[in-house]
This record gives sequence, C-alpha cells and structure tokens, in this order.
Amino acid sequence: MGKILDIIESIAHEKNITREHAIEAFKEALINTAKRLTSQTSTFDVVIDNDTKTYSVNKIITVVEDDDEKLFTTDRDGNQIKSDSYIALSEAKEEFDETIEVGDQLTEEFVLEDYGRTASANLFKELEYHIQRRIEQDLFEKYKSKIGKVLIGTVARVDSENNTHIEIGELKGILTQRNRIKGETFKQGDTIKALLRYVSVNPKQGLFLELTRTAPKFLEALLRNEVPEIADGIVEIVNSARIPGERAKVALKTDQLNVDPIGATVGVKGVRINAVSGELNGENIDCIEYSPIPEIFITRSLSPAIAQSIKVDQAEKKAVVSITSDQKAKAIGKQGINIRLASMLTGYAIELNEIEGITDRQASSSDNKEVEKTTDTSALADLFK
Repeated sequence: MGKILDIIESIAHEKNITREHAIEAFKEALINTAKRLTSQTSTFDVVIDNDTKTYSVNKIITVVEDDDEKLFTTDRDGNQIKSDSYIALSEAKEEFDETIEVGDQLTEEFVLEDYGRTASANLFKELEYHIQRRIEQDLFEKYKSKIGKVLIGTVARVDSENNTHIEIGELKGILTQRNRIKGETFKQGDTIKALLRYVSVNPKQGLFLELTRTAPKFLEALLRNEVPEIADGIVEIVNSARIPGERAKVALKTDQLNVDPIGATVGVKGVRINAVSGELNGENIDCIEYSPIPEIFITRSLSPAIAQSIKVDQAEKKAVVSITSDQKAKAIGKQGINIRLASMLTGYAIELNEIEGITDRQASSSDNKEVEKTTDTSALADLFK
C-alpha cells in the first residue's frame, strides 16, 4: 500500500474533489480501519509524506496519573474496560523509561499490511464511504453559495403529488406544488428557472435542492438578471411583494440623479419588465419609486388609486388613507390584491377612510387659459448674495 497516494490523487481527479479533501478522507478511512482491527477506544494518527508519497499509521498512548479516570472506559454493554489510549505513569515508567512524565505521548507504529486481506477490504469500504461524504460536502458548499440565485434545470418527472423533480448539474431539485405559480404545468424535458431556497439532506433522497418560483426573491433575482442597472447597483430594489401568478409590486430607488429607476426597470416599450412577467406566467408587475417618507411611499404603493390624505402612525405601523368613493375600488383591487400588496410592500397596516367627492385627475391649471409667464427674477436675488 506504499504508493496508494497516487491512487488517492486519481480518485480526487475522477470524482472532481480537491486533493486535500481526498487526503482527509483517506486519513479518516485509515484511522477507522485501524480501530476496526484493534479497538474502538484506541487513538491513531496518520502521517503523510508528500515527497515519497507514503504514509504511516501510529497508535498514540498518552501518559496520565495512576488514579486518572481516563484509564478506564465503558463498552457498549456498560462494562468498564481498560482504555487503549491512556497508560498510567507508574506502568509507563516500568515498561519504557523512568524519565517519562504525565502528558507524554507514546507512539507505536501500526502496520496495516500485517492484517492482510481483512485490512484491505475494510480500508476499501471506509475509503469509499468517506470519499462519498467529501463529494457530498463539496457539492453542499458549492450550492450553498448559490442560495438566493436563479438556477436553470430540466424537468425529469412530475410525481403523483405534483412535485416537479428537476435535474440541475450534479444534483436534483424539487419544486413542490406550493412553490409553483398557480396555473403552471410542467412536463418531462421542460427547461425551467427557479430560485434556490435551501440545500437539504434527506435520508431517502440524499442531497437535494429545494426550489421555488413563488418567493418575492425570485422576482428580484429575475429583475437583477434582466436589468443591468439593478445588477450593477445603480438601481436598488428596496422591497418587493407578490401574489404569485396575479400581481406584484417592486419598490425601486437610485442615488444617481440622471437615472430613472422606473424607466430603467421597465425598459424601452416595456421589453425588460415584460420579459420578467412572461417568466412569471403573465404576472402583472407594478414598479414604484421608493421614498423614505412613509406618507409618500404608502400613497405611491396604492397606485393606480389616488389618495386625498394620509395619517401615519410609525410606532404602530398603521396608516389611515382618506380616499374618495370612485378611487376606493382601485385602492382595494380585485379580491383585495392591491391593498394587500401595498401593505406587504410598505410594512404598514393600511386602512381606507372613504370621504365624499370625486377625485379629479386633471391639475387645477389644466384649463384652456394660457399661464402668464414672468421674466422677473428678483425673487431669486437673495439666493446669490
């Protein structure tokens, strides 16, 4: 087994794991094999020589006081037995050297080849097990870094519970019915996009990806992929709210005066927002310019309804919006969707207060009279003193 490190490196390349992880798996396999051949209470250490590509297994025995509790351990049956990992000081001095002190470690080389085929068979099983664990660990870390991002996969099958099983790279993803947009149907071979929610481990399924198409973060990720200004951080998504398959609202802002966050997100003739809407099964998306002033933000979030006045209780996170009867239906929306989304987007519980009158969309100066312009700039003089 002297040149086995060459084999370990080949396994690392074949299984697409790092050499370091393959070496760690080999060490664990050696230690577990040595324990199987001797005692589970024994302590072993593995030393790798990278120059000669050889290894050695050493049994470690620590010297302790004669009355130390570590000298004895309990087996599976509850019987107290002597530990192989510790030796009493008096016994160590008698057997080895009078200069030995408490805390010293005695090493004894463990030659695996002395145990013949039994050692080889055990080592093979242990190595196979630990290499597989390292593969799963690498995959877990790889996909863990992708949580919150959009993944593209191919539908493998749809089970009896309408869960969609998707092949994504080396792993399989599951898109449950509750994480699927209402009205969506998939068949084997379809290519779909979904947001990675979790990387999970199940005794039956092993390592798998939990996907969603209904989370607001999926909408945000799609916008980030579609709108360069959002991807570059020029336009920021402050918050979003969705009723999947029906309607969504997105609050946007920018710190650059020459950039229109709404226009950048919608795109020329709505090409950008329509691409996102198409991916979401035709979901209507309202883009709203964020304001740090709650009154303004809440008023905008109720669009297309026009509010007359608003009272906000920031401590209680409540807002009372006065609105005319002709705007009330618009504020509420079909099945209450508009006001629900506005509340979800702003974080305020919104209450509508109906008042008399009809909201005039026209500005008060929008009659046929031409507004008289002035050339008198004296009112600005104070600004330049």
